[in-house]
Amino acid sequence: MIISQTPYRLSFAGGGTDLPSFYEQEPGAVLSVGLNQHMYVTVSPRFEKTTRVAYTRTEIAESIENIEHTIVREALRLTGLGPHLEITTVGDVPAGTGLGSSSSLTVGLLNALYAYRGDVTSPSRLAEESCHIEIDVLEKPIGRQDQYAAAFGGVNYIRFNSDHTVDVEPVPCRRATLRELESRVLLLYTQQQRSADRILQAQSDGTQDKMSVLRDMRDLAAMMRSALAGEADLDEFARLLHEGWLLKRSLGFGITTPVIDEWYQAARRAGAQGGKLLGAGGGGFLLVVAPPHRHEAIRDALGRPRELPFDIDRRGSRIIFISDRYKF
Repeated sequence: MIISQTPYRLSFAGGGTDLPSFYEQEPGAVLSVGLNQHMYVTVSPRFEKTTRVAYTRTEIAESIENIEHTIVREALRLTGLGPHLEITTVGDVPAGTGLGSSSSLTVGLLNALYAYRGDVTSPSRLAEESCHIEIDVLEKPIGRQDQYAAAFGGVNYIRFNSDHTVDVEPVPCRRATLRELESRVLLLYTQQQRSADRILQAQSDGTQDKMSVLRDMRDLAAMMRSALAGEADLDEFARLLHEGWLLKRSLGFGITTPVIDEWYQAARRAGAQGGKLLGAGGGGFLLVVAPPHRHEAIRDALGRPRELPFDIDRRGSRIIFISDRYKF
């Protein structure tokens, strides 16, 4: 048995500029971190001449073509692995909550399948091939940030170039800065799950009309990187995060809702300095940044919603277990 562990991601700024409708015209950029919440994928041999895939449901297929889970099917095709496999996926957080779970699954699955073959692969290859599966093969209307954040982990400034190449630049943060950032962030569950595809498709279709706003969002990612680097200024970082909230909200496309707007305003009244609705929008987790002594007031103002601990995973997708009985 092989087990891979792949972080979810959280982006602070620049979302939308990783769509080809933007970066094919001019470079995009995102500031993101890997989260210490994970997708786990197991791959093991199966006695029967079938493939068993277990996720929210269980499939048993006699051929790769009959697998209904599209990501599993295409990952098996890409890696050249066939029947006689058991594949399971387990996530720390449900899909549709804005943490990039689909891409974490794709990256982690490829990592586990390559390890099952006895191959060592790189984060860049995992990210590139995940993009190929999700965007080129399955034609999902998504960007390229999630795959790279999941593969690399850590705190990164990610650039998207017009030739479809991607540059991952680690942000030089002090350990104390990251610890303080972790202490200031609240991740609050809005109890709304949604498919990002509809929102992202609308955003892609409307990119040309929103180029100036998207440029500002891209440039904000660079400013927030500077606020985290070196001596760091987390108050400035939080102020820029609020600026990003206003910019992203101005895009429309169903990114926010009246309920979420009220949550954010209530959090601001209770002491939040800035915030962001994670992922494409429409639901999932609301991130707010505030001094720790204001956290209880924010929780009370929002009715004490369910929280997710905010810890940064400094590593990307990795293999965490190889059975002693396994022979390559």
